[in-house]
Amino acid sequence: MPLPSRAPLALVVTPTQRGVSDAELAQAMAAGEEWAIGEAWQRFAPLVLTTAERALGSKSDAEDLAQEVFLRLFRKVHTLRDPASLRSFVYSVAVRTLRSELRYRRLKAWLTFRGPESLPESSHTSPDLEARDLLKRLYSLLDRLSPRDRVVFTLRRAESMTVGEISATMGISVSTVKRSLAHASARLSRWIAGDPALAELLDRGLERRPE
Repeated sequence: MPLPSRAPLALVVTPTQRGVSDAELAQAMAAGEEWAIGEAWQRFAPLVLTTAERALGSKSDAEDLAQEVFLRLFRKVHTLRDPASLRSFVYSVAVRTLRSELRYRRLKAWLTFRGPESLPESSHTSPDLEARDLLKRLYSLLDRLSPRDRVVFTLRRAESMTVGEISATMGISVSTVKRSLAHASARLSRWIAGDPALAELLDRGLERRPE
């Protein structure tokens, strides 16, 4: 379902206790401590927003998705078995929320008999019009990938995560990650074969690191 419009969590005024560990914060969140809401946002929102913006290509869409991520986080934090792994848990919730949003977008595009939505303004794009056009073309290609392939590709190429890290974050096997990455890379390679400028941007901007 579409992400609803809500007041930004960042505007919620609550006392914070920045000296606490992730484990203590997780326990406070599970207990419903009011201060933990603001502290969790201040501590983890930059991570969520950066990942979402790189995947979606839009700052405003990333902010909307972050709201949903934290709402889901507060509902699910009591299921966290190891409070010390709160950061990994937050990232896992963010990735699952991102996949849900991408599925919704593909379904919406299919139901309305039109292509994926155009890329809104992104803070990651260059002021140079040519560079911005290249990024719009890149995100148009990413829109054609399946939600899982797109998330795997983004985590690998933009976030520089290892295959093992992606597997743990997304809750899928290493072999599935490798197949998904290979599939996404092969399709993108075919699509950009006739666009040397876009190929250069991809190689320059999304450096691949060793596993």
